[in-house]
Amino acid sequence: MAITTLDDFYKEASEFVNCEVNPLMPAGFNAKEIGHFNVFNLETLMKGLTKLPDTMPYSRKAYYKISLVRGRNVAEYADKVINIEQNALLFATPRIPYHWIPQDLDQKGYFCLFTDEFLVQSKSGVILDELPIFKPGGYPIFQLSDEEADEVAALFKKMQNETRSDYLYKFDLIRNFVMELVHYGQKLQPYAPNSATHNASARVSSLFIELLERQFPVSSPQQKLSLRTAKDYADRLAIHSNHLNKVLKENTGKTTTEHIAGRLVQEARILLKQTDWNISEIAYSLGFEQLSHFSNFFKKQTSLSPIALRSQAG
Repeated sequence: MAITTLDDFYKEASEFVNCEVNPLMPAGFNAKEIGHFNVFNLETLMKGLTKLPDTMPYSRKAYYKISLVRGRNVAEYADKVINIEQNALLFATPRIPYHWIPQDLDQKGYFCLFTDEFLVQSKSGVILDELPIFKPGGYPIFQLSDEEADEVAALFKKMQNETRSDYLYKFDLIRNFVMELVHYGQKLQPYAPNSATHNASARVSSLFIELLERQFPVSSPQQKLSLRTAKDYADRLAIHSNHLNKVLKENTGKTTTEHIAGRLVQEARILLKQTDWNISEIAYSLGFEQLSHFSNFFKKQTSLSPIALRSQAG
């Protein structure tokens, strides 16, 4: 099942714990003016299972997720595989696709999920996609010691307790706990210099990657990429396409066209494997005016036709 909305998630979760959907939804945490928040005990959700679930794929989620996982797992990103042997803190955003593969049924920990609207209500006016932990280009999974995992678990327990409390300002308190988790993760990241100290070419490269990632994920067959060519990106960045290409080649080893093609192939793979859109719809959403152009492009990049890849996924 591709979990694309909060309703999908609760339907799937209710099957895990063998109960109706509503008891899993905390009262008052799904109002339009508040946004959505919930927190779960992973062991509770997993104990109803008698065999390992299939790969838990990234899908067009309408929410963010922070997880403390205590168990053996594998996370697969587009070009990186991360093996988790014991404790890990994971930050998931709708913009970065990944697969999560449990290696055994002995899984403990917690996770919370929330919409960006939930944190927007905070006095600090948090914009999630501007936080370093949620920026594209990284792999926000951090292995923790037992002591660190206990510290993080204590925060999740506090959030869980507040979802059940009658405290008038519990939403504000939970937002503080969420931000504490975010800052905990950001402190674990390797130090990155402030963007103000970057030289011009590094800044251009960083802005290009961010602009490229903002085009994704493609969430419906009616959505069409607004930026498709090297010139499109250069115009948006207000620089010449030759200069953008030179900068990217120097900083990343890849040309502008190679970056765009690589990200298009990554998205195409996900859409072919995880949606029931027909191939013409996928081609259109990725900016190809003709199906034959998309098929030729995909086969050149992967040595497989779109149909062949889809049949492998089945």
